[in-house]
Amino acid sequence: MAESVVRLFNGGLQVQPPLSLYIHLPWCVRKCPYCDFNSHATQRIPEAAYIDALLADLERALPDIWGRKIHTVFFGGGTPSLFSAEGIDRILTGARTLTQLAPGAEITLEANPGTVEAAKFKGFRDAGVTRISLGIQSFNRRHLQALGRIHDDTEARRAAELAATHFDTFNLDLMFALPGQTLAEALADLNTALTFRPPHLSAYHLTLEPNTPFGHTAPPNLPDDDLAADMQQAIEVRLAEAGLQHYETSAYARPGHASRHNLNYWQFGDYLGIGAGAHSKLSFADRIVRQMRVKHPQQYMDAVKAGAHIADVRTLTRDDLPFEFMMNALRLREGVPAALFETRTGQPLLVCSAALEQARSRGLLERDATRLRPTLQGQRFLNDLLEMFLVE
Repeated sequence: MAESVVRLFNGGLQVQPPLSLYIHLPWCVRKCPYCDFNSHATQRIPEAAYIDALLADLERALPDIWGRKIHTVFFGGGTPSLFSAEGIDRILTGARTLTQLAPGAEITLEANPGTVEAAKFKGFRDAGVTRISLGIQSFNRRHLQALGRIHDDTEARRAAELAATHFDTFNLDLMFALPGQTLAEALADLNTALTFRPPHLSAYHLTLEPNTPFGHTAPPNLPDDDLAADMQQAIEVRLAEAGLQHYETSAYARPGHASRHNLNYWQFGDYLGIGAGAHSKLSFADRIVRQMRVKHPQQYMDAVKAGAHIADVRTLTRDDLPFEFMMNALRLREGVPAALFETRTGQPLLVCSAALEQARSRGLLERDATRLRPTLQGQRFLNDLLEMFLVE
């Protein structure tokens, strides 16, 4: 076994990547018909019992991250803002006690309009949350209803006002190419969002995932590909005019406000994921592993008690690494330094030479020996670009 590991990493990783902590809070008021995340609708959350499980999970994971600082924390879901501010405080207090949480760490919490109010936002901030990510999706009441959201346009505006009042850094999530949406309506959503001067904005194309009502049982009538492309281009132009840099496929930020947690993902950093269905990617001197926790919340809580909460562990192979790295790095508009491939994977970039040449010859990757950066064409056809790094 040891010999195969040495062959895989050519002597091992010289430097461990930065480490993040992802915490999955899986409940929501109602599951949206487009959502394929591990989320579960409920009216009653077993908050205390779930936090007990999270902290036990984190404690059991300490040998995997021993001696490493955590630079960012992200509460995702589900709807994390359904948890009480006291509950979030308890989780973060546990994280500070058990781990080396870096001073000045970015701590993000996802929130949905309709599940927050001023006192709760203040409580989240007092608990240590530094950044709120608001799932607005649209400011148009008709489109919110079509998406199955629990909030209306008034609640969306109120939540954005609260985020701007209580946090120096916050993100507004918008979607475009919505059922029956026009180009003018997509831009109206964007212009409304900009009135709150968000330091960060995400604009996602609505996609129909196969295991959702939208993708399987009740597909809506969406704008055609040409109209969706017009929307995306108009959004890019408008946000550039507003001073937000398009730094990742769907992410825009003012200087100094890019999501540090997501940047760590895209630069093939490490992350420990705790909670139901959470994923981890952890680097050791001789291997890189991916883990997944038990998905169902109650089964996860039971499994933590039994020490059997990790449902899957997979060691990445030599053939996995080029695609795994590029799948993240090439989402960044400016790409990454070419040297980062060897730093993060333990493999020389030479192992990708055929795929790199093909990508450059097709105009999908810049011809720059010092940087891995997609061209504008490569950004538009990212899936085609990434397929070149897959090993059959």
